Amino acid sequence: MAETATAALELPFGSVERKGVGWWGVICLIATEAALFAYLLFSYYYTWLEIGPGFLPRHPPSMDLAAPNTVILISSSFVANWTEKSIKAGRKGRFLIGGGITVLLGVVFVGMQLLEWNSKHYSLQTGPYGSLFFTITGFHMAHVVVGLLVWLTMLTWGGRGYFDQRRHTPVLITAVYWHFVDVVWLAVFFTFYLTPYVW
Repeated sequence: MAETATAALELPFGSVERKGVGWWGVICLIATEAALFAYLLFSYYYTWLEIGPGFLPRHPPSMDLAAPNTVILISSSFVANWTEKSIKAGRKGRFLIGGGITVLLGVVFVGMQLLEWNSKHYSLQTGPYGSLFFTITGFHMAHVVVGLLVWLTMLTWGGRGYFDQRRHTPVLITAVYWHFVDVVWLAVFFTFYLTPYVW
């Protein structure tokens, strides 16, 4: 009886509630990072309007790698959502599989982005367009890498039994951040790969 009373008085480890400190922390992080990307994309459009047609490279960016890469990253968001729901339901095996697939898709995205960078005939120093292209896509890739590191941490903790049906807020927070990174890529993809064909 005494052991039961002692266990009941033990403080929980980590966040249990959805609206815990970690939740609001990632919301504030997303707000600041959304502002950062908004400034960067605004710089792109402003520079384009100031310079005119000569701002864009001679040939519009190819979507041979960018289009399938976009599908890969957006697909990872659906897998991340399934992963979060799996641990919420207490399905540890599905959580580990889903998290592993999310990481794999993220790594493939980064690899294909690097391949595309190497295929460009311009660089960070060749002019305003090249500078903005590599700066914006580079910042986004950095966010993807951070997300991958966090997912690997979640998988490590999950494998050690840190999460269950009641305590899984860190996984939710990680998934929310990952969804944000994917949404930002849609804005980047629209800016660099679609607008040259529209305007």
